[in-house]
Amino acid sequence: MAVVLQGFAVSSSDSLISNRLQLGSFNSRPERNGSIVVIRSDARFSAGSNQRVHAARKLMTTNAVAAKADTSTSSTASKPGHELLLFEALREGLEEEMDRDPRVCVMGEDVGHYGGSYKVTKGLAPKYGDLRVLDTPIAENSFTGMAIGAAMTGLRPIVEGMNMGFLLLAFNQISNNCGMLHYTSGGQFTIPVVIRGPGGVGRQLGAEHSQRLESYFQSVPGLQMVACSTPYNAKGLMKAAIRSENPVILFEHVLLYNLKERIPDEEYVLSLEEAEMVRPGEHVTILTYSRMRYHVMQAAKTLVNKGYDPEIIDIRSLKPFDLYTIGNSVKKTHRVLIVEECMRTGGIGASLRAAIIENFWDYLDAPIMCLSSQDVPTPYAGTLEDWTVVQPVQIVTAVEQLCSS
Repeated sequence: MAVVLQGFAVSSSDSLISNRLQLGSFNSRPERNGSIVVIRSDARFSAGSNQRVHAARKLMTTNAVAAKADTSTSSTASKPGHELLLFEALREGLEEEMDRDPRVCVMGEDVGHYGGSYKVTKGLAPKYGDLRVLDTPIAENSFTGMAIGAAMTGLRPIVEGMNMGFLLLAFNQISNNCGMLHYTSGGQFTIPVVIRGPGGVGRQLGAEHSQRLESYFQSVPGLQMVACSTPYNAKGLMKAAIRSENPVILFEHVLLYNLKERIPDEEYVLSLEEAEMVRPGEHVTILTYSRMRYHVMQAAKTLVNKGYDPEIIDIRSLKPFDLYTIGNSVKKTHRVLIVEECMRTGGIGASLRAAIIENFWDYLDAPIMCLSSQDVPTPYAGTLEDWTVVQPVQIVTAVEQLCSS
């Protein structure tokens, strides 16, 4: 797997990368020259051109992608399948489903000829036309309601929120109609709607554009929620969500769109209700999802060097939880750490901790620990922004505390 960092080049050697993995070193900055740097799991670099220049502040998060055994670039290229960035994997899954089923359509702000704010729908409007890829006004409540009505008549709409925070304006449609109409109509209607878009704490996007809406929607009856974290599961979850008869919210993290991974050429569809075993282990179960998967994997390198053997699970399904996979892990390790970017109060971690205590209390040898974002609006200042989000060093400290109890 690799990460594409847009807008800068790293002028020094690989020693800079290893130094940047230490959380205390935030002062040095990569030199920007309008290029693209691809960081692969073998720490090799490849560059390409790009017109947009972004001010990248740290390599701390993205380097955590290097979680698997080192392999050469040539051996990676020889593997079957094809390499895609995460946003391209989402687009490929969407396009395959639009080819397969003429009822599938897309609507949202700038999803048509502009190709979406993060280019997930790029190229779809010329191929499928303006009726199947519909540009809408800036009116989230209206076009979300239109999508729900279209689903009631037999279509399978995908709603893109340009930023997931904007969908708070459509909360009434999502909660009172999208989630409940199947029940309140006595089963006369199904609502096969997919609601997707970028969210999470980005790079100095400010409080309003750094929302994590998982906690808002988890209590709405009738909704399913999943969070993608790799190109492979992004495509598989997209296809599964489109085919589901239930309304599904697909959470995409704004900082993961440029993750690169080789995915199969053949078609595949993932389950909307299954977690992913990222790393088997014996000493502690670490449950996480979305961007925090990579913070956990970065911390795991340090933990392994210290003699710990963490088991890492990407829960993926935020509602319902895959308690089968989670439970089997708890029965083996007897210790649980939850790592999330959601808020601590009323977040996914709080619900997950309650579910584990309710179902697997007798298997726990230590209290469940939960690392979450601070209950504050996300600051614009970069250094303050980092303080609000869980960092790998905190994960290492938490595991050490759990395993010593």
